[in-house]
Amino acid sequence: MNRYLLAAVVFTMSTVPALAHHPLGGMPMETFTDGLLSGVGHPVLGFDHLFFVIAVGIAALYTGRAKLATAAYIGAMLLGCLLMSFGLGLPVKEFAISLSLLVVGGLLLSGRATGLTPAVGLFAGFGLFHGSAFGDPIAAQEAGAGMTVLVGYLGGLGLLQYGLALLAGFVVHELLKATEAKHVHARLAGAVVAGVGAILTLENIEGLVFNMLGLAV
Repeated sequence: MNRYLLAAVVFTMSTVPALAHHPLGGMPMETFTDGLLSGVGHPVLGFDHLFFVIAVGIAALYTGRAKLATAAYIGAMLLGCLLMSFGLGLPVKEFAISLSLLVVGGLLLSGRATGLTPAVGLFAGFGLFHGSAFGDPIAAQEAGAGMTVLVGYLGGLGLLQYGLALLAGFVVHELLKATEAKHVHARLAGAVVAGVGAILTLENIEGLVFNMLGLAV
């Protein structure tokens, strides 16, 4: 295995458990700093969100405008979170999130570069659902503590995810030298993300079917 790839895997495995604890230890959000720390901590609480951010960062490389394509996801994600904080949530968000991993991971796995316009539409569309999910258990509560807390939370949420996406792109492009979408390392990353997405999508479909039949999962 490429030594850079091994280092990236080891780093991710060692840091995610540490980051996955809420920075405030469950204490109430009362200040801008509280909201900021909460926003920084939450993107890594769910590996589905983390995998999608990484996939976006890599797929954005091959649009020719990586920073802009990534920003489209961040903007839509923040919008979805903000809307949810005011009670305007999106339906079937868990299914949409699992599907986002399957679709963007599959895109990477195919080895085909995507144009900027379709990539922006794809990232932004799924970003709304990821943001709504972040806002579901979190932003509504924090918005109740004041707009300052919410602004801090959204700032931390956006900055961390943008940074993670750009870091993923840097590792793949500069360290693994995957300068084209067809490069093996980019496609391997896609295979991992698509695999996770397929499992989660099947689980969500199973849950929907069981619910329709009135059976407990």
